[in-house]
Amino acid sequence: MKIRVNGEEKKIELDQENALLSKALHYLGYKPNTIVVELNNLIINSMKWEKVKLKDGDNLEIVSIVGGG
Repeated sequence: MKIRVNGEEKKIELDQENALLSKALHYLGYKPNTIVVELNNLIINSMKWEKVKLKDGDNLEIVSIVGGG
């Protein structure tokens, strides 16, 4: 499956039935508690990542949260 992540095309090895957003984020190496995810211009609540399925050609924007002072 091919998706766009932050403007860059990525190929992820997930079949259509198991293409959950949570699995894709894990596959891409993101830590769930440090990111905000936008899927096709909609912010997805982290509570829904286990239910949202990706499709070929979807567009993800992932923003990392950084603390500091």
